Amino acid sequence: MIRTHKTTFRTNKKDLERLFACNRISAQVWNDCREHAKNHHQQTGRWINLSKLQQLTRKTYHLHSQSVQSVQERYLKARRNAWKARQKGFIDIRYPYKEKKHYPTRWKKDGFVVHPDGLIKLKMCLNNGKRQPPIRVRVADIPKGQIKEIELVWDRRLMLAISYEDGRKPQENNNQCVAAIDMGEIHGIACLADNGRVLVITSRKLRSQKRLRNKKYAELQKKLSRCQKGSRRWKKLRRALAKTLQKTEGQQRDILHKSSYRFVKWAKTNQIGQVVVGDVDGVQRNTKAHKKNPKKKHRSRKVNQKLSQWPFGILLRYLTYKLAAAGIDLTEIDESYTTQTCPVCNRKKKVSGRTYRCYCGYVEHRDIHGAKNILAKHKYGAIKDLGIKITKVTYLRPTG
Repeated sequence: MIRTHKTTFRTNKKDLERLFACNRISAQVWNDCREHAKNHHQQTGRWINLSKLQQLTRKTYHLHSQSVQSVQERYLKARRNAWKARQKGFIDIRYPYKEKKHYPTRWKKDGFVVHPDGLIKLKMCLNNGKRQPPIRVRVADIPKGQIKEIELVWDRRLMLAISYEDGRKPQENNNQCVAAIDMGEIHGIACLADNGRVLVITSRKLRSQKRLRNKKYAELQKKLSRCQKGSRRWKKLRRALAKTLQKTEGQQRDILHKSSYRFVKWAKTNQIGQVVVGDVDGVQRNTKAHKKNPKKKHRSRKVNQKLSQWPFGILLRYLTYKLAAAGIDLTEIDESYTTQTCPVCNRKKKVSGRTYRCYCGYVEHRDIHGAKNILAKHKYGAIKDLGIKITKVTYLRPTG
């Protein structure tokens, strides 16, 4: 299976400056792709393809040809994903339009040489018919396995993200139990299995870290608004802003990795063979009042902020590859009205607290209730009473 290992490295001052320059050149490649795509569409009315981009930018940049190609492929992928989102009705999604100053540089399999002692040579382009000397970096812990590509990323410092094949194959899993996940902003994972087992993993620690980050961010932005752009204090506050954001992102990755790890461990213990998760994509959008019905009640600014910062996509990505390694299938289904609909009488009711109570007498934990309805939708195509008796409820924190 493909894994990614992010690590620090050592190099000399000259090669460090060349690495920073690589990310600046990659940003220039992105910006040029945006301009070429715009001009091509204005002239022909069609979208530009990869071969045309390569033709327009051939021998233009002081980067390895595969590194330039990687930026172009990522630009085309971003544009294609924006088009797919707009086709689904999310018309506020824009095609790539921002001008970048730095962009991660990638070296594919023919763009680097790895030595057993930890030395990595990152190849550069030809200049006047001569190959530029490679950038030499030393890594303390090179992962064992076939290295596929190396990416130069920024995480409070320059680091290398090494993608490699670890040689492991997905485990065989013949279990027949099915579990449904209702992802939430308070309880990141609320899962019900058809054998009566329930797992709830809280995300309150992540919420508190985001809340603290928002307060610090607001304080720094207030100070920044009083500074002259480009001054020494302005630069100092910008660095503090970046450090605050990157620290929170690291804490978020740690919590989400631990949450997904604990869920997979629970799934193995309870003999789960398939996992169904509700698709919540789009819940963070459509935050403004509707033009057709301006009196319709819309969410408050605080709720919009929480939903826009809810990292459900990252958690789903972690669950996908970790469950695949354990041989467990993951399926996404539409979760519309699973939180509001009563499985007994099919009445719809918006819930304000953590407990769902229906007029017919049905009472259940709000997130477990949502997982029940997702499981019913998967099994029967409609929300109905499953008749599953809950035998054990497990509450976990992602840490500790």
